[in-house]
Order: sequence, then structure tokens, then C-alpha cells
Amino acid sequence: MTGNCAVLQQQTPLQVLKEVFGYSDFRDEQEAIINQLLAGHDAMVLMPTGGGKSLCFQIPSLIRLGTGIVLSPLIALMQDQVAALKIQGVAVEFLNSSLSFPEVQDIEARLLRGELDMLYVAPERLCQERMLSLLHQIDIALFAIDEAHCVSQWGHDFRPEYIQLSLLHEQFPDVPRIALTATADKSTRNEIIQRLDLVNARLFISSFDRPNIRYRITQKNNARKQLLNFITTEHASDAGIVYCLSRKKVDETARWLNDQGIEALPYHAGLSAQVRKQHQDQFIRGDGVVIVATVAFGMGIDKPDVRYVAHLDLPKSLESYYQETGRAGRDGLPADAWMVYGLQDVIMLRQMLAGSEAEEHIKRLEQRKLEAMLGFCEVISCRRRSLLGYFGEQQEDDCGNCDNCLEPVESWEGTTEARKALSCVFRTGQRFGVSYLIDVLRGKRTSRIEQFLHDQVSTFSIGQELSEVQWRSVFRQLIARGLVAVDMEGFGSLRLTEESRPVLRGEEQIYFRKDIIHKTERKKSGNRKRNREYDTSGANQPLWDALRARRTELAQEQGVPAYIIFHDATLMEMMEYHPKTLHEFAQINGVGASKLEKYADDFLEVLNSF
Repeated sequence: MTGNCAVLQQQTPLQVLKEVFGYSDFRDEQEAIINQLLAGHDAMVLMPTGGGKSLCFQIPSLIRLGTGIVLSPLIALMQDQVAALKIQGVAVEFLNSSLSFPEVQDIEARLLRGELDMLYVAPERLCQERMLSLLHQIDIALFAIDEAHCVSQWGHDFRPEYIQLSLLHEQFPDVPRIALTATADKSTRNEIIQRLDLVNARLFISSFDRPNIRYRITQKNNARKQLLNFITTEHASDAGIVYCLSRKKVDETARWLNDQGIEALPYHAGLSAQVRKQHQDQFIRGDGVVIVATVAFGMGIDKPDVRYVAHLDLPKSLESYYQETGRAGRDGLPADAWMVYGLQDVIMLRQMLAGSEAEEHIKRLEQRKLEAMLGFCEVISCRRRSLLGYFGEQQEDDCGNCDNCLEPVESWEGTTEARKALSCVFRTGQRFGVSYLIDVLRGKRTSRIEQFLHDQVSTFSIGQELSEVQWRSVFRQLIARGLVAVDMEGFGSLRLTEESRPVLRGEEQIYFRKDIIHKTERKKSGNRKRNREYDTSGANQPLWDALRARRTELAQEQGVPAYIIFHDATLMEMMEYHPKTLHEFAQINGVGASKLEKYADDFLEVLNSF
């Protein structure tokens, strides 16, 4: 295929979808978005990770006259998408800092000759005079601004260079633009539209729901052992991502997992660029590798077979949580979003926010986002409905695929206990932490309590009806609801807020989530919503192993990740339908004309040998 092949320009979007990408039908609003760009109009697209955003700009880039220019924030994202497109027969390249000057010159020459269907460019490079000069000399099919939430200073992945992208509309007013993101609440969305001058763009908002992901939050009780149990009982040999808040914790967790026999690699900004790239490549190209990372890892990672995302620390916002958990199950097959959460997480994030040097309006926004995140953790109803509601999407029925739906949570009326806890904070001078307050409530005579004469206050020994663990749950939920605040000096002492007054006066009832202590993790069963998943165990295991082995062999020969050859979902469909001829093989989803020519014989040989 040559750049902007005349044959493709005469085809419909549906024909290109089948011919190039191997799929028979569009999903959700993909076709409407493509037609918007083909008509020369702008589009702003919110679509969940794994929802097929890339096709929305790739197909019109192939059909429209000129080269599609794709703005992408990360080298890894460019390399993955370009490698996949080349295997599908598309004339595409990228320009970024990983290339030598002669390589850059060659690509620029091909661009000027009109030989490229698409060109991926980093936003920093696009804003340079040299690049802008090149673009003014060619026909441009469209501009695609991927990961558009990076333009927002309130977003979780802010990139200053994205702010300059308003120049696209100024210098190329007749070229259609599409901005795409998987995560943006209303304020972030409005900022994207304003900064990119997309006021007249049509807004497309797909459902944020990822029905194949099971959301689960467990009370923290020896987090490492809980993580190990989760991985070994449910995801042995699966690829996964484990998120931690600090670099030190990343390193320690990765070492510990390796000691337990799980291949785990650390990833954070404190490692050299070379080590980060090496670990990322091992994760992307390997099977069953676990990456342990700070939030520095993940944006633009296209690996479709990540079976779980685990959080050992609480994210700062639901946007971050949604973005990070969305890296699981991009292939539509079942995946887990698993998190352990406890009192210390609440205290630490409250302290970090209180001590922030950000401007007041930013701190207020971050406060609201943190409160939404804490509310999500403490909710006793369907988690998916809560998560979708945050993004303005209403779901009538419970999902049946989150921990609260599968094992409904009990609540208990705890107004009296809340008043005891709040009174104890007040009676001890609002300058002590949770452990000390629990000792007072439970009547524990320590030397420190006797030193401060707190064995003589009215709240001493009035809370013996609850265990230490139960009182920790009470304080965690009081902090999460904002009834008590954590000091910003790092000592963790608690003080009352204005919101606590109605409770102390007996004017407001309080209901607490009843924590399940030492909860047994579920096995791989249950009522899980999913796209088709073919059984790859038992009698099917030898064929599954043989197909994956052939895929790995081809990927190693071509120096690309295995999933770029075919996704797991495509291999499962091969197993289910067992094609015997080229014509039958071409009907499998994910098999376009180029892949049919390159790989059909290899995989038919495996299939026909069983």
C-alpha cells in the first residue's frame, strides 16, 4: 500500500475497516465520528480506553486526501501504533527524539513526496518552525490530538507543550481536527475545548463503562500478602500493573514479588531512561510480566492483555483511578481493578493536600476530587454506578460485576459511636492521632495517657464495645466524610471540622460501612459480564499454547510485541471457529488483507494440525 492509496480514497469507512483492520462492524459512535472528519468538521471525542479511539482518526486519514498528522505524547505510544499500522499495510512513520538525523531527513522527504498516509509527531516537535514549515508544504488530511486531557492544568497528566496546540487552528484553519481522551470530567473537558479552540467542534461522548473490568476494593491488612494472594490465586502467569505512590515502595514491592517467584519490574522517574525503556519493553513484549510503578507509567500503553491493575495506595482522584484501571482488559476480555485501602491512605492524602503550595482554587478542586475518590471507596452500593455517575453517566441497574454487587456490604447505624469518637477528639485537645484516641476510648492505661491525664476525661473507656480494628474503620470513615481533619505538620493528629457539629448535637444520623475483616479473596468464578471468552484450559490448552507459541515466534522474528501480530481475542476466535481455508480465516475479527497475506498460512498450519 502506498501513501493515500487511490483505491482506499474511493472506499467507504466500513470497507476500509474490513480491508485494512479486519473488522466487520463499527462500535458505538465510531462511524459518526469518522463521517464528521470526512466532511471536514472538527470533533471532540471522549471514549473509554479500549473503545477504539484510534480508528476514529486512522480511517479518515486513509480516505481523505493528504497525510493524517497525529499528535501523541509518548514515544512508546507512537512506536506501538506505528508498528501495528505497518503490519496492516499502512504507510506510516513517526518523528521523535529516538531517531537519528538521517532517519529524520528520510521521513521528511517521504512526507514531502506525499508517500505517507499518517505521521505521528510529538507536540514539542510539531511546534518547531522546521516542522510547521514542512506541514505548510503538504496536503494534510487531518490533525488528531491524542491524550487531549494533557492540555488541562487540572488534569492528571498535564503537559505544558499541549497548550501551544491552538496554533493548529490559527495556521491551518481548513484542516479538520479531532481531540481524543479517555478521561475528562466536565471542567477538564471545557478547558480542552477552550485551549484547543474547539468551540465549534461536535462533542462525542461514548459510555465510560468498561463492563469487562471487575472493580474491587479490599480493606488494607498486610497489603503485600493480600497482593500476593490476589496474584497467585487469580492471575498466575498473567500480565499486570501494580501502582504505588512512592519510588521507594515501588522498588521494595518489585523486589519482594521477585522473591516470591513472580517476575516483576520497577518503573519510576528515579530510574534512568535506559532502564525505564528496557523494563517497559520487557513488559510489553513479554507474557506474564508484572510492572510495579508510580503513576509515571502507563499513559499510551497499548498492551491489550493486561489482566489486572492493582493499587497498593489510594489514587488522588477518580480520573486517575479510571485512567489507570483502564489499562486492564483493553482486548475486551475479563480483567480486574483491585485495590487495598485503609486509614493511613486517607490520612496521608489529606496531609499532602493540606500542605500543598498550589493556588487556593486548585486546592479546592483537588479537595473535591479527593472527596469523590474517598466516597467511591466507602460506597456500599454498586461501584460501577458510582464511578459512571461521577462522569455524568447514569446507569439504571447494578452491574453485577463489582465487589459490592457480588458480596453486598452491610451498613450499621453508628451515630452514638461517631459522637463518642468526635467527643474524644475534642476532650483530648484535638492534637492526637487515631491510635492514641482509640486507646483512650477503649480505656487503655498507657504511660502517655496518664501523663496527659486523659484517663480522667469523660470519653475514657466509653468505647469498649468496639474492637481496635472497628474503631479504626470508624475513624477512617469519619475522615473520609470530612467530619474530622488531619493536621498538615505530618503528626497525624485530628481536629474537628464544622461538618461535625450536627453529629455532635445529635441532629444528624451516621451510617457506617461494615468492613469485612480478613475477607477471603474470590476464585476465578462468578457472574462476570464479558465479551466472548473462549475456554483455553483443559482439552483446549494444547491448541491455545501452540497458537500463542507461533505468535511469539513471528513477533520475535519481526521485533514487535506479540499482540501486534494478533490479540488474544483473535486467537480465541480462531479456536472457536477453527477456520480451515484462507476464506474462512479472513472472516476472523482482526484479520485484514495485509495480515491475511502475512500470517494465514502460519496459523492455519497450527489449526489444521489439531
